[in-house]
Amino acid sequence: MNIENAKTQMLKGIFEFCILSSLAQGDKYASEIIDDFSKTKLDLVEGTIYPILTRLKNSEYLSYYWQESNSGPPRKYFKITEKGVSFLFELNQLWHDISLSVNQLIKS
Repeated sequence: MNIENAKTQMLKGIFEFCILSSLAQGDKYASEIIDDFSKTKLDLVEGTIYPILTRLKNSEYLSYYWQESNSGPPRKYFKITEKGVSFLFELNQLWHDISLSVNQLIKS
């Protein structure tokens, strides 16, 4: 396994958590979520985000609505649902526990 494969495997589960966290700050369309990620070292592209958004929608963790845009066609905005907020809370707890454990192991 090379480092890129390792990175991909590590990020797979984190993207859903980060997308829900981004949407907890307010409704956004996909490009805005990608912009949030671009401010970090996490690479999220359109080919990756749409399947995740669909999965989250199908799990009822988010919904969407269309809004007219002044600079082009209508945009699909995503909104976290109450079920998504509850799931995000659980993910936050899980992330806290995992990160503490991993940090403890790698500092040894």
